[in-house]
Amino acid sequence: MRRLARSALVGLAALLALLAPSTAVAALADEQALADRFAPVIRLVEQAEECGPGEPYEPIDVDLLFDEPTVALRGPWRPTDLVEIGPTAADLADLYEYHLDFPGDALDPGCDYERWARRLTEGKAPAVYAHVATERGHPGKLALQYWLFYAFNDFNNLHEGDWEMIQLVFDAGDAREALAQDPVEVGYSSHEGAEQADWGDDKLELEGTHPVVYPAAGSHANKFNQALYLGSSAEAGVGCDDTQGPHVDLRPTVKTIPSDPAAARAAFPWITFEGRWGELQEAFFNGPTGPNLKRQWTEPITWSDGWRSRSYAVPTGGVLGTGATDFFCDAVETGSRGLISLLRNPGGTLLVFGALLALAVYLIARTTWHPIAPLRVARRRAWGQILAAAGRMYVKRPPLFLGIGLLFIPLAGLISLLQTLLIGGFGLLGIDTTGESAGALALLVVALGTTLTLLGLGLVQAATASALVRIDAGQAIGPVQAYRIALTKTRALLGGLGLTAAAWVALTATGILLPVAIWLGIRWSLLAPVVELEDRSATDALRRSAELVRRRWFRVASLVGISAALALVAGPLLGALLIFLTDAPLPLLNIVAGVVYGLAMPFVALVTSYVYFDARTRHELEPADEPDELPAEIQFSG
Repeated sequence: MRRLARSALVGLAALLALLAPSTAVAALADEQALADRFAPVIRLVEQAEECGPGEPYEPIDVDLLFDEPTVALRGPWRPTDLVEIGPTAADLADLYEYHLDFPGDALDPGCDYERWARRLTEGKAPAVYAHVATERGHPGKLALQYWLFYAFNDFNNLHEGDWEMIQLVFDAGDAREALAQDPVEVGYSSHEGAEQADWGDDKLELEGTHPVVYPAAGSHANKFNQALYLGSSAEAGVGCDDTQGPHVDLRPTVKTIPSDPAAARAAFPWITFEGRWGELQEAFFNGPTGPNLKRQWTEPITWSDGWRSRSYAVPTGGVLGTGATDFFCDAVETGSRGLISLLRNPGGTLLVFGALLALAVYLIARTTWHPIAPLRVARRRAWGQILAAAGRMYVKRPPLFLGIGLLFIPLAGLISLLQTLLIGGFGLLGIDTTGESAGALALLVVALGTTLTLLGLGLVQAATASALVRIDAGQAIGPVQAYRIALTKTRALLGGLGLTAAAWVALTATGILLPVAIWLGIRWSLLAPVVELEDRSATDALRRSAELVRRRWFRVASLVGISAALALVAGPLLGALLIFLTDAPLPLLNIVAGVVYGLAMPFVALVTSYVYFDARTRHELEPADEPDELPAEIQFSG
């Protein structure tokens, strides 16, 4: 009996051994069927021209990298240690801390990677790698993952190679059970984290059973919709991800990596590679690790517990185009370029920054700041005294100048609305806005928008100059009265600003004449106080402004430019800081930026007014030797 039992056990073991391969094959077939059923539709941002804006990189079959003579395998000892040219998939198996190296310089990519990737993928279909995963401790839960590999990450953190993924979660024990149901939720990877949606959520776009994925141009962060998204943390990424169209739809080939580790290793030897899929660089410019080293590969359900519920779409623009979100996006990009420059050429970069800092310190120390004396406006002042006098005048009379700024905000909103109506109105009237007419139409819209914007700024300058003169004369004046006085000379002001805008648009449209446009803009920058305080016509006011600026161009340019820069940056900078420090809604932060911008405009107008009085006084004294200070009895009149 004992011998019979032993024989039965041996026979059962042999039978199980014979059945195991077929069972494994059946399981893999179920996994492939599940992967095909829910394979994502990849909606890439279209690139209209080579090396232009858009997304040039498609998710590729990594087999294209193997046996490729332009790809190198390098060792873990030094970045330059060459192990092999054109490594095979088997060469990568089990390697630790090695890295692949593609042809190009990640910190100065130019168009090299784009052209290389295009040559590599020509005639080849895009691909994604599916993987069915479960996790011990979470029975009855199954994750279906799709991994996408891109040749290059062209974002703030430039680096060779880029792995992204999406994950579908089922209430199922295996692939066969999952085939009989829909997922319960889905997560789209985005930088260090992922965004979640329940299956059937409005934000989840489906084509049949296939989720639609919007990879951001450059970063490949996966999003549920097309928009400009903002991230202010490592999990969400620091910067702005753009998924706005037009788009190109891809339906990649699905290659399924078996859930059984031995089968996965046999079919895809590179899945055991514990190195970098791109060249070694400092910090986040380093090539990424592969799927097998990501937490979601071994702990997919635990990882899904940390998915965030939303990404923050960036509102377009702000009051008069002063969005905190726009500033944030540009600042992060600029900071990234500065860091890249520091890594590539630390000595030269530090030398340039040091020289600029030394120049700023020299200029600040070189000028005179005291006495401030904001009254007796018709006098010569040093460069620093003009800024100090403008600041003191604003702080001493906040109801007046805050009121002028507050009244500017609805005016700025009206100007923005008019610009929007101008852009959209042509289409509503049936005017063709495409083809050859698009350039002329764009020029017209820019010209009208620039004129309206300059009119708003000119009114603030005129109201401020009017208020300043009356304060100097000891008269009471409020913000409404200041605007009422300024509006009496709107015709001359609008005429002068219209001529300024026309010249600016015409010159900047040529590109090469931009320096001339800047030169003229500074020559005519005193237009508003001249119109308001000297009661001149439009053309006469432009000539008078040019006369006052003559021989003082750099002085006027620096004062007006610095004050305008402070006003433009103050609001967006505050809003950008609040993005990091608070969870306030982004539209609210853009409103905050716009309000601060409006409140800062009277400071710019005060600086312009003091520059006008300084220039006029110096101009009147030009025939004679200029004294250090004007006699007390000389006052402004006119």
